Amino acid sequence: MSTPLDPRISEFETQEQADSYDRWFRERVQRSLDDPRPNIPHDEVMAKMDAIIENAKQRQKR
Repeated sequence: MSTPLDPRISEFETQEQADSYDRWFRERVQRSLDDPRPNIPHDEVMAKMDAIIENAKQRQKR
């Protein structure tokens, strides 16, 4: 039987769902840490995203 969780405390309905998400999240973080590709500086990523957002805004005006 699943252990129900209080919705005021957890976004998951059961402890099993919470545990499953925790395992998935930790695996994703570990994969990222193990990735041999070079890191991208935060400022570079933000500059690219700002350009993408600005481009999208310009397209909406047309």
